[in-house]
Amino acid sequence: MSSILTNTSAMTALQSLSNTNKSLSLTQNRIATGYRVNSAEDNAAYWSIATTMKSDRGALSTVKDALGLGAATIDVAYTGMNAAIDVTKEIKNKLVAARQPGVDREKIQSEITELQNQLTSIADSSVFSGENWLSVDSSATGYNATKTMIASFSRSGGSVSVGTLSIDVDSVKLFDGNDQSGILDSTDTTANGGVDYAVSDLDISSLTDTDNDLADLEQMIGYVDDAISGMTTAASNLGAIKQRTTMQSEFVGALMSAIDRGVGALIDADMNEESTKLQALQVQQALGIQALSIANQNSQSILSLFR
Repeated sequence: MSSILTNTSAMTALQSLSNTNKSLSLTQNRIATGYRVNSAEDNAAYWSIATTMKSDRGALSTVKDALGLGAATIDVAYTGMNAAIDVTKEIKNKLVAARQPGVDREKIQSEITELQNQLTSIADSSVFSGENWLSVDSSATGYNATKTMIASFSRSGGSVSVGTLSIDVDSVKLFDGNDQSGILDSTDTTANGGVDYAVSDLDISSLTDTDNDLADLEQMIGYVDDAISGMTTAASNLGAIKQRTTMQSEFVGALMSAIDRGVGALIDADMNEESTKLQALQVQQALGIQALSIANQNSQSILSLFR
């Protein structure tokens, strides 16, 4: 039945065109933004998961930055420790040379004094971002012998946790301004002369060739050698924690990439698929407009019946 009140063909064509335009708008939006799920209304579950994971990914980025800062601090301490070991070895060599009877120990002491000054300079200069692990003052306000750095961020259910790496500064410090408990400023007492000394301030200029003085000198050599062993152990500990920090930083970087891939799989648009859809929908839109135009023209033919 032909009717001038109800154009069924035009209504059908209009509904089809509206659906096509809606799909076309959605596809164009995906192509423009690159997202298949751009808001909660697109897919509430995927959007919620992706938003949470993006937040966690940002936290991991901060963790990686913190690990980089911690690694730099460790590297500075490690570099300073190695330099101090080399200088202390030179002090030991000078003491061994001073063991030879008849040598001028005052001149040797002048060289040792300069080496001791160098040790102090090395420890004081081993600073990164305000952190100095080689020269400390354990009586300072807020001092904590255990240094921690953020190492990980994880989520389990609805709760999050932050992991840390710890470094015991007391095991690597060379100088402690509070109680002289560092490797280089801790004191020993000569067995015969009863003189207190440390690697950083020992003085052999007054020692003679007597058996007692030579025995005290040998005691100093042994004490300096023990200090070198202590610094070697400390450097090994710093090297181990530095290696772990590097490995953790690499893992966090890989984890961030994995999260990016997971989030992309949830919400990213497949541009190959969307471009194909766009071409098809553009054709459907053109055909829909043509069909609607034809349906509208059908009612015009009724006029010919009244001529």
